[in-house]
Amino acid sequence: MAYRLSLLDKAPVLQGESPAAALQRTLQLAQLAEEWGYHRFWLAEHHNTAQLASPSPEVLIAWIVAQTRHIRVGSGGVMLQHYSPYKVAENFNLLASLAPGRIDLGVGKAPGGLPLSTHALQQGVDAAKKGSFAEQLQLLDSWLKHTQVQPDDEGLAATPLPSRPANRFLLGASEESARLAASLGWQFVFAAHINGDRQLLEHALSTFSRLSNGQRALVAVQVVVADSPAQADLLVSTLRHYHVSVKDGPGVNVASLEQAERYVRQGGYRDYQIEPRTPSLLKGTAAQVHAQLDALHHNFDIDEFVIDTPITEPVARLQSLELLATQHLVAA
Repeated sequence: MAYRLSLLDKAPVLQGESPAAALQRTLQLAQLAEEWGYHRFWLAEHHNTAQLASPSPEVLIAWIVAQTRHIRVGSGGVMLQHYSPYKVAENFNLLASLAPGRIDLGVGKAPGGLPLSTHALQQGVDAAKKGSFAEQLQLLDSWLKHTQVQPDDEGLAATPLPSRPANRFLLGASEESARLAASLGWQFVFAAHINGDRQLLEHALSTFSRLSNGQRALVAVQVVVADSPAQADLLVSTLRHYHVSVKDGPGVNVASLEQAERYVRQGGYRDYQIEPRTPSLLKGTAAQVHAQLDALHHNFDIDEFVIDTPITEPVARLQSLELLATQHLVAA
């Protein structure tokens, strides 16, 4: 195959399971992903949900990189709006110093949670001084590049300064994100697992390629693989997505009607609309899914896919990712 496969994990917690058990399963998956030949293992950031145990990707990165050998480990992604760019640079410079050549910093614009957690994360932050997301990302980039930005002679750096800094990725699903990534020299990851609009995908990837001297973006996709098409259909039959549109406010994609209603309630929104949406995913046997990935590779010049498997049943999830990797190795 002419493309790489990487993984995105959200540390899902099963009903009645402890978070500790869920995190052990995430570690096991990272170790298996390395064995199966996946290129990267990324951790998502989600807040205030009992169903997911990964509010701090950087903590999990340190834990996982210490218990694997060569797979790249990173964030998919850090939700920058909540944090000081300087502190994020310190965290990932430290990680890159601990594991040179193995750390990825993926940054996202979304909140990674509902309004209550967003408010708690940003408590005491002066919104006027924080600046736009683009300004925050530019500041983060300057710290990662060791730029001295202080007006006096003292100087300031996000130490420790690693010999091999973290690779930098901007996660997004718009042409605006593609332009921003290209302007900073960051790699771009199109979030097709959240927005599978093919026309938007094409426009964002072509924009990034044009503005970055021909670089190719990564694409995150939802994938479910089983032994038969019927089994794959059964695994995804209960998956639902909902989009909440708010007048004069930010919209959000959530995984359940309950989350959509909580978002509206926590934000105090009055003028809104909740729409069910069919998840954008690739499903079937390993050969069928790879045929779909191969078509995307040829049509859009995609060299790497970041795989998000939205099912939580542990055996079916592991089997899906192993079948995908095994078919990839056979075809290669």
